[in-house]
Amino acid sequence: MNAIERFANTMSFKPVDRLPAIEWAGWWNLTIERWRKEGLPGHLADAGAIREHLGLDCCRQIWIAPRAATAPSPASHGAALIENEEDYRRVKAHLYPAPGFDHALPADWAPCQKDGQMVIWFTLEGFFWFPRTLFGIEGHLYAFSDQPELMHRINEDLLAFNLRVLDELCRICQPSFMTFAEDMSYNHGPMLSKQYFDEFLAPYYCRIVPAIKERGIIPLVDSDGDVTMLIPWLESVGIEGLLPLERMAGVDVARIRRDHPRFKMIGAFDKTIMHLGEDAMRREFERLLPVMKTGGFIPSVDHQTPPDVSLDQYRLYVSLLKEYCAKAGV
Repeated sequence: MNAIERFANTMSFKPVDRLPAIEWAGWWNLTIERWRKEGLPGHLADAGAIREHLGLDCCRQIWIAPRAATAPSPASHGAALIENEEDYRRVKAHLYPAPGFDHALPADWAPCQKDGQMVIWFTLEGFFWFPRTLFGIEGHLYAFSDQPELMHRINEDLLAFNLRVLDELCRICQPSFMTFAEDMSYNHGPMLSKQYFDEFLAPYYCRIVPAIKERGIIPLVDSDGDVTMLIPWLESVGIEGLLPLERMAGVDVARIRRDHPRFKMIGAFDKTIMHLGEDAMRREFERLLPVMKTGGFIPSVDHQTPPDVSLDQYRLYVSLLKEYCAKAGV
């Protein structure tokens, strides 16, 4: 099987020779700095090249952000750019650029994707994530009740942008899956109520998810934290799966598979044990193997590999990942 067939069959709960051996996330700068000192070649500049150098399957991601290069930055992480509609009108001049992204990158990937050797995926900023980048973390949570009209206006504009860039990208290549960046859970569950999800997010998901599926692309959501409670909300708007399924937040993929048999999952390998050696990593793969065998699940690190993991330890992880991906195949 080629890479695209293997990914498609796995996500469709169909037989495969082995599961895809992919790493959905890049790595922390501190992790890469450590690995450079331990022998990672300096000429490997992008995450895709590093993945393949380390023996992982060919997989590329493009993040399509709804802001131009001229867009202002917040004063600090989580700080506000806008407080009201007048601020939004001012900032909007720097949002929703056309074209929406650099077409050269996916164009370079397209021949390899067409040959079946590269899984391409893309990320769109979602209807929780993007307003938060404008209102700031605290202001965003107040805006659901204090500025509902502006919240809807922002998400209408975001929807139009995301639909436009979806067309742009699909004229260049055929992605296998995509994620909406959301991060709308923490370790005790969602950061918004079901009422607010239904009012402020669901209408926009219901308009873009069918367009994604019509193009043969699997729609997933990227959210940290305990996403268990989110799953039926996401299923109701057509989202088919989640990543990264953080173990330390209490996510249990066996429980998800039991309660949501056709829900797709990527991630779930506990990053916090990777520095402990082979026995610890094997125990973690043994925990995941029964779910891996059910289909619809691709194991991967449950967020970026931390810098306490040496290059040799990560190479060991990749070797074990391949071993267990083969065990889960037919």
